[in-house]
Amino acid sequence: MRNIFYKIALQGLKKNRTETLVTVIGVVLSTALFTGVASFGTSLLHFMMEAEIVKGGNWHVAFSDVPAIQKEEWLAEEAVEEAVSYENIGYAVLEGAGKQSAEKPYLFFAGFSEETFDGLPVSLTAGRYPEDSTEILVPADSIALKAGVKISVGDTLELAVGRRTQDGGKQNLSQCDPYTEGERLTDTVERTYRVVGTFEKAEFEIHESPGYTLITKADEAAPRESLSLYIALKNPKKLYDYAAAKSGVCSYGINESLLRFMGISENKVFNAFLFTVGGILAAIIMTGSVFLIYNAFNISLNERVHQYGILMSVGATAKQLRGAVLFEGLCIGCIGIPLGILVGLGCITLLLPAVSGNFSSILQFVGKMTLYVSPLALLACVAMSLITILISAYLPAKKAASIPIMDCIRQTGEIKTEAKAVKISRTAWKLYGLEGSLALKNFKRNKKRYRSVVLSLTLSVVLTVVGSSFGMTIEKIIEEYTGEMADGDISFTSEDMGEETFRKFYDRAKEVEGVTESTWQADCFYEGTIDELPADFLAAYREEMADSGTGDSVSMILYTQFIEDAIYEEFVESLGLPLAEYTGEEGKVFACLMNGKTHETFFAGETKRFLLTFPGAKEGMALDATFEDSYPLDGAYILDDPTTYLCVVVAPLTAKPRFEGLQTVDGTEHLGAFFWTKTPVDTMSKLRALLAEEKIEADYMLINLARAFDLYRSASSVVSIFTVVFTLMLTLISVANVFNTISTNIRLRRRELAMLRSVGLSDRGFKRMMNYECVFYGVRTLAFGLPAALLLAWGIDRVVVSVEELEYMTFKVPWGALGISVFGVFGIVFVTMLYASGKIRKENIIDALRDETA
Repeated sequence: MRNIFYKIALQGLKKNRTETLVTVIGVVLSTALFTGVASFGTSLLHFMMEAEIVKGGNWHVAFSDVPAIQKEEWLAEEAVEEAVSYENIGYAVLEGAGKQSAEKPYLFFAGFSEETFDGLPVSLTAGRYPEDSTEILVPADSIALKAGVKISVGDTLELAVGRRTQDGGKQNLSQCDPYTEGERLTDTVERTYRVVGTFEKAEFEIHESPGYTLITKADEAAPRESLSLYIALKNPKKLYDYAAAKSGVCSYGINESLLRFMGISENKVFNAFLFTVGGILAAIIMTGSVFLIYNAFNISLNERVHQYGILMSVGATAKQLRGAVLFEGLCIGCIGIPLGILVGLGCITLLLPAVSGNFSSILQFVGKMTLYVSPLALLACVAMSLITILISAYLPAKKAASIPIMDCIRQTGEIKTEAKAVKISRTAWKLYGLEGSLALKNFKRNKKRYRSVVLSLTLSVVLTVVGSSFGMTIEKIIEEYTGEMADGDISFTSEDMGEETFRKFYDRAKEVEGVTESTWQADCFYEGTIDELPADFLAAYREEMADSGTGDSVSMILYTQFIEDAIYEEFVESLGLPLAEYTGEEGKVFACLMNGKTHETFFAGETKRFLLTFPGAKEGMALDATFEDSYPLDGAYILDDPTTYLCVVVAPLTAKPRFEGLQTVDGTEHLGAFFWTKTPVDTMSKLRALLAEEKIEADYMLINLARAFDLYRSASSVVSIFTVVFTLMLTLISVANVFNTISTNIRLRRRELAMLRSVGLSDRGFKRMMNYECVFYGVRTLAFGLPAALLLAWGIDRVVVSVEELEYMTFKVPWGALGISVFGVFGIVFVTMLYASGKIRKENIIDALRDETA
């Protein structure tokens, strides 16, 4: 008996080829999305894992105080795949460290062998590797940034190096033990090292380590007492048990940066993020897929209700009917799921080269992102697709099996035929005419199918608009962040170098190979008063700044930039202002007064002069300034805690002598240079070498700004690409659903439409009726879809900018996406109607009237 139902199910699939094909396409798209998301995720995690290995070495657990005599014993253990070690030479106090380095007050000295340099990679930024135990590598940028201590190539370090201990010297502490109050250095020995190179922060250094790792060459002849051992296990999943078993011997640290990408980290935040993102994407894909596949099965069953009624009248049970429908689903799955996996893998294979460079830039890793397929991930995709198909098939099958036998045979219930149920108002008759009224009646007769089409189209509209809006929001944030960064690809700033020394270095730096353009500036902070301000501005300023002053003037710190004359003059000309008024001894300068919270500028474009006075000198100095809403170059100094209101004054360097009688607020002149180059990494190395050659002793900051720009640009490109691809795939599912529903709905009305044609409905009237139906579908879709899409897009925009603390950014309506949605909705419906109605018009009216299943 079961074989009979299976044969009937197969015959139904063969007979309704169009519906079967559309359903298979839906399964293919659904599975392709599942596969694409999963395979991209596993490929990305594998790529990030490779990046971590290249940057920090292939190790899972580090033991920081292993007795040297036990090293060979540990390496011989069955669980160990490979290991690398270095000598623990000791600790020295980092003199001059600021408060920000309170938890990292030491320098830690590690003795590397040639094998260690291979196993624990070190990225040089200047100089060379040490050749003996008196030479050393220093993470200079990390120490300067976090501790405020500058160490350069060529420096000599004379330090007392010893052991970290607590409890009166009874307990040794290592790099895996965080800094604790009361610990001290014991058994110190005076050592002298010469700095021969600098490197980026050691990626193998444990996050909680209390000492900055400095690397020297291990003295092979000297006896070794303590080693740091970095171990990679054959089975990383047993890592925590292995580490716990060794914890009684020495402290250990876990390579969280690598293990989280392997899926075995205990980092709850990262794991939660990973599973949350994956779960949301899976839910979205499954929801869209169920709409399509469920609707396809529902339509198919509605067509065969008469057939099922006859089968039930001769003894078929509800269980057998459900089994037949589920068998249909499995048959469709056997075709669609393998094809979907192939399509998904193919799409990701084509997509990876397009985003590989962006991710390489983000991770600062020179490598290509290749397809990495996890068998478990593919199995999960198959399971998710199969579950989607079975849910989509089971729900309509259960519904069909519950319909009374006589209702199935008569095919009542699906379409309302009572006059009251399809009543049309007189206004509608007058407005739409006969054809429009017939189209409107069709919606009222079968609201379920109508709602399914509208819901699918609405989903497509929402995805298109929200996806476009999200991409625009990300682009706004990228533009905001990159816009606030300093100009150029590389910046060099110093506060205490002195202008003579700075100019000497700058004159050589701008000639460095690779530098295509450069400029320099001097920035000073003066106390000033701005007069003749309007009342509304004064009220807002005094309320925000708690200023109790009176009159039409306010006092504030003036951030004054002295920039090169050529750039200043170019700025003047770009504004269309007379150059003579802004140069010379009495020339005017520019000012930009802004609110840092709202990014609102004041008085821009006004020709009225404002008097700026600087009371730092005995008599002060009157200065005329023209306010604009921008200024030529970003400053050489970044405010640590900028006030709400900031006034930037811009003057040429030749005007700087006019200010010599004034005292700066902080007593400092901030000097900065910006360099443009097509090879920022190589140019950075050459500038570092030049700094070492010049023996610059003043504090300075040399920053690769291009890296940050590339990071933001890459992130923006990745988000844009995946937003477009993901939205497109889900939209295709929605379009397939619409096509399947409308075309089948038209075909189910063959007999009805043939009857209308038989009583005199012309081809022109038939087209008008179909066009009205298109309009009704489109209008109702847009009535629901556009408000929902805009509201959701606005909500996502507000959440994202709130997280980034950029609330002043306004929401931009994605007009392009709205236009595409409007034309897309009507286009999809019109093309589908044209296809389905064209087939109906070609049919013989007598044959259609005889069709009892229609």
